[in-house]
Amino acid sequence: MRARLILLCGLPGSGKTTLARKLAREMPALHLCLDEWKASLGIDYYDEVMGERLERRLLELAWELLELGHDVILEFGVWTRSERDELRETARRHNIHVELYYLDIPIEELARRLAKRKAEHGVVPIESHKLDEYARIFQAPDDQELELFDAPTVRLYRKLSGSITAGPQTQFRK
Repeated sequence: MRARLILLCGLPGSGKTTLARKLAREMPALHLCLDEWKASLGIDYYDEVMGERLERRLLELAWELLELGHDVILEFGVWTRSERDELRETARRHNIHVELYYLDIPIEELARRLAKRKAEHGVVPIESHKLDEYARIFQAPDDQELELFDAPTVRLYRKLSGSITAGPQTQFRK
């Protein structure tokens, strides 16, 4: 089987890290989480210059691993269609299987989760005004876009108020 690139799409608090960890165990795959790398390197979460540099380096690492045949999970949020298109098209040019998991969680539930995790050590605190700002920027994938990705290779079940959608046209709920 060819290497798989797994993209996780969703706003903060949607469950990307939890899902990535589950997928990484079940596939198995290397999980690259931008926020975890920032924390471990002491990079301020809101430092855009360092964040972009780190993201570029992690993408270089991901492509190297994929070319070697290793499965990679990118937990970058991929908030815009152009980001997802670029990653998908690059993967296709290199004959890499590419899956997109979209975690669609209502904004009220995201705010509740973020308020709860604010007290946790090592987790980036995100204020409600930032969540509102992020929600305005976020471009949710529609059914037509989801069809452009490969079908998921890991069956998922979800217990929460929301859903995971993975292309093409697969809804997972428990």
